[in-house]
Amino acid sequence: MKAQLKGKTASRSETLPLSRVRRNVGGGIAQILLSNPPLNVIDIPMMDELAALLAEIEARPDVVAISISGDGKCFSAGVDVAAHTPALVGAMLGKFHGVIRSLMASKKVTIAVVHGHCLGGGAELAMVCDIVYTSRLATWGFPEIKLGCYPPIACAALSALVGQKRASELILTGRSFTGREAAAIGLATRAVLESDLSDELSECCAALTSMSPAALSLTKKAIYSWDAMHFDKGLARAEKVYFEELMKTADANEGIQAFMEKRSPVWTGK
Repeated sequence: MKAQLKGKTASRSETLPLSRVRRNVGGGIAQILLSNPPLNVIDIPMMDELAALLAEIEARPDVVAISISGDGKCFSAGVDVAAHTPALVGAMLGKFHGVIRSLMASKKVTIAVVHGHCLGGGAELAMVCDIVYTSRLATWGFPEIKLGCYPPIACAALSALVGQKRASELILTGRSFTGREAAAIGLATRAVLESDLSDELSECCAALTSMSPAALSLTKKAIYSWDAMHFDKGLARAEKVYFEELMKTADANEGIQAFMEKRSPVWTGK
């Protein structure tokens, strides 16, 4: 997806020092590229950069839409597993959910452009965007259950997108699925050939920049007026269970440790 950021466009946001993400702002569009090779893992430094960049973009009246894509061979393999330790998980979830809340509250139209792996927190980041274009062969999934954990954002919002039964199956089994299926079940807007993703984004951005920014912003507010209330309450409960119950289980700690040690977990049910 590097082609989407070709050409240097001067912007105030270029004063913000970034190492985990890249950006290009011009023509009413802010393009954000996740750039933490090889899998664009969303670690705490990336969360901090995303939060700062989104806040700066939000304050710009010349920006109508924000696109988010991944550098190299994938969108993102998810949130850094090493940050799920008891010492870090509170700060990590607070920062990541802050990024998600910023995206959901943004007055700009948000667009995710997905190729390669789009897993866990990466899938959560994509799914909360207003419009999602995915390559047909992209690999989506919420594999947290395999580590003895669960994805709080997906638990709070996925059923509104794909239905409760389908959301439960995806979260409880942690199975992977293609971009084609993601579009078929309503998780993505459209699935296309990877080579066509840039054209899809360009066409969408051309349409958005021809619209009234005020109308787009208020229409977004109206679209999400019902879901926003349920999401806030649902995520608060998901966070509470995660911190106060899940992270105190032996299985959650075993799942994370086993992943770090590259071995199969030994569950005790405790």
